[in-house]
Amino acid sequence: MEKPTGSRPLQTALRKLLQNKLATLCFVLLIIEILLVVLAPYIAPFDYEEQNPAIKLRPGFWAQWTAVTDESDPAYDPSELYVPGHLLGTDNFGRDVLSRLLYGGRVSLKVGFVSTFMGLVVGVVCGLLAGYYKRLDNVIMRFMDLLFTFPGILLAMLIIAMLGVNDFNTMLAISIWSIPSFARMVRGKVLQVKEEDYILATRSLGARDSRILLVHVLKNCLPVIIVIATMRMATSIISISTLSYLGMGVTPPKPEWGGMIAAAKEYMWKRPSLIFIPGLAVMLTVICFNVLGDKLRDILDPSLRD
Repeated sequence: MEKPTGSRPLQTALRKLLQNKLATLCFVLLIIEILLVVLAPYIAPFDYEEQNPAIKLRPGFWAQWTAVTDESDPAYDPSELYVPGHLLGTDNFGRDVLSRLLYGGRVSLKVGFVSTFMGLVVGVVCGLLAGYYKRLDNVIMRFMDLLFTFPGILLAMLIIAMLGVNDFNTMLAISIWSIPSFARMVRGKVLQVKEEDYILATRSLGARDSRILLVHVLKNCLPVIIVIATMRMATSIISISTLSYLGMGVTPPKPEWGGMIAAAKEYMWKRPSLIFIPGLAVMLTVICFNVLGDKLRDILDPSLRD
């Protein structure tokens, strides 16, 4: 006899997720990407800081079929020849693009995960307290409304301008930007859950508020939290790329996808691949997280279940 789907919600959600071809593709791509960036020290062909001016701005492997190799040909240009070992070419300092792409992914995903986690913890706590205690609701949510009045990227830039440019301050700025979204969504769910009969019964039996919040209310808020966190990862990655592009994120020479795009903008006509490659990495990562978040919402939201 088949067990009810509610008995194992996480397994059921994963099974339904993998039944969707697009969601499965995005999930696999993210797993591959995470493995590549985690193993970057072992699979990157070069040190991301290693410079070789003799081979700067060289094309990648595609030049093997497109470049003119006959030295007698008037169109022959040695700077358009592929340098073996540099699969994606080199940048304006002669650094390997593939190595910097892998290490840049480590930075982007690290900032995305850490900033999302920091914002999630604070936002969930604020949302739980605001939704459960009426006397705290107005104070907490008015502060969240204050944060919402600032455009997200401008709020992050303001925080970094006050604290200074470094990796931790960047993560802190993005996490503060994330708090109101988590708090508002969790509060709405708590207002709904706390009126359920089993919560009223638990309270009437003398259970402490801390137990009700952590064991019962938070458990029922997890689907909402998972969906928001997944989608927020995409926003965090765009944020760190934008801040690095503007010079307020990860400081050079440490690679980051947005910083790589900023450094390559002067060479976009001569070597467009320097912009296209990290831009493609950002785009695919953001799309994958958004698709997963959207599918998880369909699975975990009871009102949308089939």
